[in-house]
Amino acid sequence: MNSLITIICNPAARGSSMKKIGLARTFLMQKGFGTELLLTERGGHAQSLAEAALAKKPFRIIAAGGDGTINEVMNGMIGSDTPLAILPMGTTNVLAKELGISENIHQALETAVTASPKTVSPGKIDLGMPVSLSRYFCLMAGVGFDGKAVHDVNLRMKKISGEAAYIQSGLKNLIFYAPDEIGFVVDGREYSGYSAIIGKASKYGGNFRITPDANLPDPAFHLCIFKGRKRADLLRYVFGVIRGGHLKFRDVVYLRAKDIGIQGAPHIQIDGDYLGTGPARLTVAEDCLRLVY
Repeated sequence: MNSLITIICNPAARGSSMKKIGLARTFLMQKGFGTELLLTERGGHAQSLAEAALAKKPFRIIAAGGDGTINEVMNGMIGSDTPLAILPMGTTNVLAKELGISENIHQALETAVTASPKTVSPGKIDLGMPVSLSRYFCLMAGVGFDGKAVHDVNLRMKKISGEAAYIQSGLKNLIFYAPDEIGFVVDGREYSGYSAIIGKASKYGGNFRITPDANLPDPAFHLCIFKGRKRADLLRYVFGVIRGGHLKFRDVVYLRAKDIGIQGAPHIQIDGDYLGTGPARLTVAEDCLRLVY
């Protein structure tokens, strides 16, 4: 067995520090592992670092950072036999919450080196027609209002205040809310609405559950389409999500699906980071990632 563990760290992530990484390397050394530390320098760098790290066939690759860093590392590991482990150091650490991974460094590392890898099925999104961009995601795709709010997040404020930056952007977009209708082709059937969350996991934004039945091993999405276009509708949806009753609303469509087409040009985010605008197609990449949790 290769005793090398590669750590890919985003030093800009909230909660991340070289002191914590030092503690992690000491912990792993005491467990008998050698470590290689790779630091990201720009957006997208974690993916290329992961792709290069696979050549050494490490025992594990650990993504140390937030959900965005994990998403980039995962995109560099699709189809690989090397397992991906997580050291949560981000703003909300939604994937860690979804998988039951502790935010305590030692407990998370214990999971990383002792838990058996599980094969999961992330989502894949192809953006543009013809395809101009393809990405994989583990948590969700937000279409419409959700995507626009992420698009407008103040990145400087995000580094300082974390979740507050998303809340500010959401409130600003609510004031000027005037959405265009979005078309969805779901496993061949047509639907329409003004916003949607396409879940590959059950949790959203922390511990909220917009698509409560979604889970990573399941080779399918759970899709929540919001059909109301007024500000009052959006506020009702928000309070419905907070209370866990949104799926009972008559103007909310909740579906299990494997193939989803998005028509028009709505803003889209995946795993909390902005991606671009539609049209797009989403499919499930079955059993293509080994995840440790």
